[in-house]
Amino acid sequence: MAPKDQQGMDIMARTPRGEKSAASKIMTVTGKGGETHQQAETEENRLTTNQGVAISDNQNSLKSGARGPTLLEDFILREKITHFDHERIPERIVHARGSGAHGYFQPYKDMSALTRAAFLRDPREKTRVFVRFSTVAGGAGSPDTVRDVRGFAVKFYTSEGNFDLVGNNIPVFFIQDAMKFPDLVHSVKMEADRAFPQAASAHDTFWDFVSLVPESTHMLMWAMSDRGIPRSYRMMEGFGVHTFRFVNEKGKSTFVKFHWRPTIGSTSLIWDEAVKLAGADYDFHRRDLWNAIEAGDFPEFELGIQAFDEKTANKLGFDVLDPTKVIPEEMIPLQMIGKLVLDRNPDNFFSETEQVAFHPGHVVPGIDFTNDPLLQGRLFSYIDTQLSRLGGPNFHEIPINRPVCPMRNFQRDGLMRMDVPKGRVNYEPNSLGPDTPRETPAGFATFPEPADGPKLRERPESFADHYSHARLFWLSMTKPEQMHIVSAFAFELAKVSTIPVRCRVLGRLKLVHEDLCAGVEAALGMEGQAETLKPAVPATTMKPSKALSLIAKAPPTIKGRKIGVLVTDGADAKILKAVQDAAQDEGAMVEIIAPKIGGAKMANGSMVAAHHTISGGPSVLFDAVVLLLSAEGVKQLVREAAAVAWVHDAFSHLKVISHVAAAKPLMDKAGVEPDDGIVALEGTGGTKAFIAAAKQHRIWDREPKLRSPG
Repeated sequence: MAPKDQQGMDIMARTPRGEKSAASKIMTVTGKGGETHQQAETEENRLTTNQGVAISDNQNSLKSGARGPTLLEDFILREKITHFDHERIPERIVHARGSGAHGYFQPYKDMSALTRAAFLRDPREKTRVFVRFSTVAGGAGSPDTVRDVRGFAVKFYTSEGNFDLVGNNIPVFFIQDAMKFPDLVHSVKMEADRAFPQAASAHDTFWDFVSLVPESTHMLMWAMSDRGIPRSYRMMEGFGVHTFRFVNEKGKSTFVKFHWRPTIGSTSLIWDEAVKLAGADYDFHRRDLWNAIEAGDFPEFELGIQAFDEKTANKLGFDVLDPTKVIPEEMIPLQMIGKLVLDRNPDNFFSETEQVAFHPGHVVPGIDFTNDPLLQGRLFSYIDTQLSRLGGPNFHEIPINRPVCPMRNFQRDGLMRMDVPKGRVNYEPNSLGPDTPRETPAGFATFPEPADGPKLRERPESFADHYSHARLFWLSMTKPEQMHIVSAFAFELAKVSTIPVRCRVLGRLKLVHEDLCAGVEAALGMEGQAETLKPAVPATTMKPSKALSLIAKAPPTIKGRKIGVLVTDGADAKILKAVQDAAQDEGAMVEIIAPKIGGAKMANGSMVAAHHTISGGPSVLFDAVVLLLSAEGVKQLVREAAAVAWVHDAFSHLKVISHVAAAKPLMDKAGVEPDDGIVALEGTGGTKAFIAAAKQHRIWDREPKLRSPG
């Protein structure tokens, strides 16, 4: 069970000033039955550096003041992260499974009032970009549709140098301090003794770790929500996670949060769909992105910001430097400042998608950092990782990483050097090379934020509330989304064999919301077994935010979606043409599925080519389906398990099913029951009714009739 002190305070929660350190000479441990015993420090359990130096605090990096910047002299942090960064060669340690695309960014208006960054000042200028989407936990060969955080990294090739906005599809993170990043990733990766599970958090080590780290609670809510299984990279939001700064020509600083919003809306898979897609198409997201760009259906995202000054930040009631917190859009509205368009696939996957090197420290004049301790650690970690993964310090010369503006400095030699510097002068200042580079007042200048405080390893008090924002997220979800969160927690915890870990997680969920805990307990059959935990700061109830819910803000559209049409010989070609035309008008794609890959002969004698067979093109690949069958064709399909499963899955996954009358025997065999998502095609307005229903994306009222949480 979780270690506690005599007051029942969770030891791992005790990070703010005034509370005890997690490391102590004598640790009081509470057992399952409430009994306590003291565990003495021994030589065998003393945590040390690789040089044998005992570590007094493994939870916090060294900062100048509790909210101050992380100090370079923190040799414990540097050693820990350096070793972690070099654990895998050459595959990325995290974000190994990725897909990339080229494109451009264009601002909507001149943002010079907030920032001097050139690429945000001219609405006529298009800045080249390369974007890499990724999963986090799995290896390069893992499936696309696993439950995981997704990376959303954008490299802007600006006229002033490269700017990398390296974020995720979730706006918060599991930890508050980079000191804990190696521990987090070790816990979620394959377990060290058995090398499984791959690309999955549903195992003991991950849940053991997060159950002892209360700051992870908010991120768990997001990861266990539909956000953890996006429908497509084209339909996925992105976030910069941290609070950054804009700095204008006058040196004025404005805090900023970055958001990416897909113009066709955001949507996700449901769990059974994600599992079946992992088997049907490992490359579902990668293929979807590639095919959309090849078809000219270019993915588009708007860049939004939440901009605010320090006075506003101080009134929010939480700390903007805490990467486990969000700023509700109702508090600080989102303003859209530009559009990202992905219009070209890579020419070579390895040369571009694999060798691209992102780093949060790649900024341009007008964009600067804050003292967020997780961001501060990333500023060291990313550059260090590239040295190992790409073979040395010259990775910036690889074409995909090379700036479009000139590079002029005195950095020389090193492994895989491509440039050939000329002349005898390789130092500065110098008097022998009058044409060699010199520093300039127009160059990057760090915002002069005051920093003065004692050297210490400590979290500020303002980081201590771990449950209010998690509760905000829960209360902002629609009923279907809440049910999915309960189901996700139940599924993951059912894979955890250590019962005390389950109880500890349930205790965390109880601090978020009683209904959430009760739902997960019931789904597990563990009613009343949540461990009683005392939070460092009790949760407060914030006003729900509609912007946090995918379903509540989903636009009615099928743009960018895929419609699967199951056809047989003897089907009506006119109806097929009407469906194809209507879908095209709405910006959706139509693919044909037939019993044989050679296609089907329609009632008018024409042949229609098939994209898939029934087994090769399961309904999980599509957002809505059409059953365009003949009476003779249905007689064969009702005897085919794959055809029955095709229709059953579409119904079970809450998709709109449009059909001709002849399809009824197959629908009956598949257990399809009438509702608003079952639409007859024949007759006046059939196609129009199908399109209108499909714009709902899923029929959520159907779900409670088909499955319960667990």
